[in-house]
Amino acid sequence: MIRMFRQLAIAGLLLPFAAYTPASTQHGLPDKVQQSLKASKIASESLSLVTLPLNAPGRPTFFNADVSVNPASTMKLVTTYAALELLGPSHQWKTEFYADGPLKNGVLHGNLLLKGGGDPKLNLEKLWLLLRDLRAYGVRQVTGDLILDRSHFIQPRLPVFDDDGGDIDKPYLVAPDALLVNLNALRLITRNQDGKVQVVVEPPIASIRIDNRVKPLKPGKCPAWPDVRYNTVKQFDGTTVIVSGSLAEGCRTQSYLAPLDHQSYIAGAVRAIWAELDGSILGQDHLGEVPKNARLLASAWSPDLTEIIRDINKYSNNTMARQLYLSLGAQFRTAADGDDAMAAQRVIRQWLARKGITAPHLVMENGSGLSRDERVSARELAKILEAAWKGPYAAEFVSSLPLVATDGTMRKRLKRTVMAGEAHIKTGTLNNVRAIAGYSRDRNGNSWAVVAILNHPKPWGASAILDQVLLDLYRQPATP
Repeated sequence: MIRMFRQLAIAGLLLPFAAYTPASTQHGLPDKVQQSLKASKIASESLSLVTLPLNAPGRPTFFNADVSVNPASTMKLVTTYAALELLGPSHQWKTEFYADGPLKNGVLHGNLLLKGGGDPKLNLEKLWLLLRDLRAYGVRQVTGDLILDRSHFIQPRLPVFDDDGGDIDKPYLVAPDALLVNLNALRLITRNQDGKVQVVVEPPIASIRIDNRVKPLKPGKCPAWPDVRYNTVKQFDGTTVIVSGSLAEGCRTQSYLAPLDHQSYIAGAVRAIWAELDGSILGQDHLGEVPKNARLLASAWSPDLTEIIRDINKYSNNTMARQLYLSLGAQFRTAADGDDAMAAQRVIRQWLARKGITAPHLVMENGSGLSRDERVSARELAKILEAAWKGPYAAEFVSSLPLVATDGTMRKRLKRTVMAGEAHIKTGTLNNVRAIAGYSRDRNGNSWAVVAILNHPKPWGASAILDQVLLDLYRQPATP
């Protein structure tokens, strides 16, 4: 019912808009792109393609440009560009520790309260520094409870997304939270040292138990992908990680899991690091809000938004993108907004309208592209990229995208080709989606916005098709 209401509300907003039609278009696909489609047995109707010249004359391409498609992670471009302009490149998030009782001789007689402000990048190092500041303030023991204030966001009720079916412990599926710590991820390190297999978990949360079933092997060549598997069993009194497989002596491997809910992870990480700092909390863990008479003990600021969007776009971080999307909603929330996701979509649509960009196909659910419901057309996304290119934060935005053959999700693509280092491209991948969007230079040194989105039940070989789009765009006719 909630999803249906959202879609109906969105449809009502879209009726007044009309699609933009350029005066001069190139409707046909380049020959080599058509050949790549045919080689992968993918119909050309599955591909939407738009290229727009940005700083020099050129003939734009519009192919299936006004079809509503799932953009996968290229939707992050809309979220991050909107955040740059609406929040500002120097925007930061704050995390704070409070006390509701007196501090005497290192003992806090009351509760310790941790208030989240939606920081997308509150990692373990920053949490350690924050707790270290608490120790420097003089706190050693807390007689009361650890209270977690996660009230900063009004969370939407969205469907759980799992593209692979059943593996809900993958870190890329972690939901956003006002008090997100280390992306809720556990790092499990397995190593065979002197014929004995050890498994270490970071952070060392007390509710995580390790069932080590890894068989030690004799010394040998360490494979790129060791035969070590991690499975979780959730029980009433904690979570057990079963580690199985085999590992040769002298070898090691690591993996990341996210089996805990936010409250268990946050509280477990705080207690583990606090214990390492020789601190103790005698009470229990529970949720609550910081009272008005509480006293601030320590606070920490996130990196600037410019750094945050670099992590989001370079490495296609879904949780951070969703965190940023809710931050937009929380910043501009009104009484009429049902939750922060609805507020974010409203704000982004109004912001685009002020720029003269009509986007009747744009549907944003969580702002990350990790969704079956998010939609956009290639023309709309290209026009947004064009506006970003002309905007005041173009340098910050463009540099946040992966550089072809160099870093991020494009680091292994188009190596040893003319495209190496010539384009900043955001990728998008779901089971039935392959996409690229961003900025590319041609051989004349001119810049283009490019969007290529392929929706197909079996998009095998699609990366080669999209790479061919970039290669063909590079080979523009030489200018005199």
